[in-house]
Order: sequence, then structure tokens, then C-alpha cells
Amino acid sequence: MFHDPQVILFSENVERSATFYSGLGFVETFQFPRQAPRFMSTWSSTGTRSESSRSSRHAPITASILSPTERAAMILWADDVDTAYESMTAAGCPGIAEPHIWLDRLRIAWLADPDGHPIQIVQSL
Repeated sequence: MFHDPQVILFSENVERSATFYSGLGFVETFQFPRQAPRFMSTWSSTGTRSESSRSSRHAPITASILSPTERAAMILWADDVDTAYESMTAAGCPGIAEPHIWLDRLRIAWLADPDGHPIQIVQSL
């Protein structure tokens, strides 16, 4: 049901994070907006993806999903976010934000794992 696990690191300085991870050999595969200053950057290395997002520009996410001390989230890509969300909530994962469209090209939902860590399920539209 899930594929391409990803970790989001919430950072106050995405440019600094991008420079750091590029120096480790990660290749930037996405940034938003395309021109500086960006507030989201995604990198890839040997099939693993990581993302850095500036919390202040993600106010709807950080205010409603993450506590002030949470600085990371597990991202799980899925072929069907709605089915995955229903399966996970039925299995006891608390739902945080029901499936919805984000950036006009993704369908996302937020849940918590058994320890309360945030999980985002993502589907390309």
C-alpha cells in the first residue's frame, strides 16, 4: 500500500539545510517556490528522499499538526490516500487531518503513529 518513505525536517533556514544536504551528496529534486528564497526543498539519494520545510511558511501544518517541539514527520507515499487513511484510522491511528488537496497536485492526509509521531500520507494527482 505504501512506497517511497520520506522524512520531512522542519527548518528555520531551508537554504542552509539545502546546502548541507547537497554537500552530503543529496541531489535536490524539488523546491518551492522555484525562485529564492525557497521554503521547501526535496533531496534524493539512492532511493531515499528527504525534505526540509520552513515552519513559519507552513503555519497551517505546524499550528494544527505539529507541536512546537516536533521537528520531523514520516511521509508515506500511497497510490490511494483515502483508502490508506481509512485503513490506518480503522487500525487505531488517530487521524489529524483528513485527506485533502495540497499544492493543486497532491492529495495528503495526516495521522499519528502509536507513539504520537506525525505521519503524512501523500498521493500524486
